[in-house]
Amino acid sequence: QVQLVESGGGLVQAGGSLRLSCVASGSIFSINFMGWYRQAPGKQRDLVALIISGGSTNYADSVKGRFTISRDNAKNTVYLQMNNLKPEDTALYYCNANIKTTARSLYNAWGQGTQVTVSS
Repeated sequence: QVQLVESGGGLVQAGGSLRLSCVASGSIFSINFMGWYRQAPGKQRDLVALIISGGSTNYADSVKGRFTISRDNAKNTVYLQMNNLKPEDTALYYCNANIKTTARSLYNAWGQGTQVTVSS
């Protein structure tokens, strides 16, 4: 079993910053990639940022230049540094990881989510 635990959400004013963390634990052979998604009320869950094992990253157009995804492989942890937050960034942010639990088994794990609320 693999668990993802997010932290770092909160309430900030527009222009502020938050840093989200996600720690993966459990039966982990290796991690193919980790990423962050977000879902606002009434909207789809959308990809925010993704980082693969080799270090390459992808960002949603709406967060490019403001958000930075990074990882600490030794801690099985991914971070999302969010700067210049806007009210439209308000959402429940979910950590996602594609994990090899054994040499031949894959598992796509999701965290419970951490709320980010940005006031204007």
